Amino acid sequence: MSKTMSVVASLFMVSGLFGGAPAGAEDVDLDALRVAMEKYKDVNVALAEGYIRDPADHCVSAESEGLPAAWGSMGIHYIHPQRLGITGTEPRVNGVGTHTDWMSPSILIYEPQADGTLALVAIENLVWQKAWKATGQPHPRVNGRAWDAMADDPATAADEAHGFEPHFDQHIWLFRDNPSGALMPFNPDVSCAHHRGS
Repeated sequence: MSKTMSVVASLFMVSGLFGGAPAGAEDVDLDALRVAMEKYKDVNVALAEGYIRDPADHCVSAESEGLPAAWGSMGIHYIHPQRLGITGTEPRVNGVGTHTDWMSPSILIYEPQADGTLALVAIENLVWQKAWKATGQPHPRVNGRAWDAMADDPATAADEAHGFEPHFDQHIWLFRDNPSGALMPFNPDVSCAHHRGS
């Protein structure tokens, strides 16, 4: 994670890009959002619009994060530097991004396929707790659900915040039905089995 995020952070700091405008609770029409995100099924469109693939080429699964394997996976993250606003990686990844616009999400998530292609399965937004609280906005919500509050618990062996400073994040599963719910972080119907990277 540290190697990955140092590469990402250097890209962000060279660009001098620091996130978008804050927003609070919102309701989104998942059908309209699905139509708007359709173009990103072609990963080359995502790349052309400023998304970059996780430099460590990590496919996130619940099992790889020390969680029950039955929860499933997320997939490979493609992140948008301007919207996340990462400012450093030591001792943990940190940033100032407060971008919550679902029509231009900060993260696209793809599932690796057996033929080597990628299938867009979900989108995600992430805001840093310190930066978010400074805006005076309430805890971010979407369609009535509070975003997940992620912070490492030093009393456990797992890293609940995955190497990041405390943040709020939210997934929306648009292109893969999620038995656990469209707004849950992991999807038991998504797999990293065909991932060919690290």
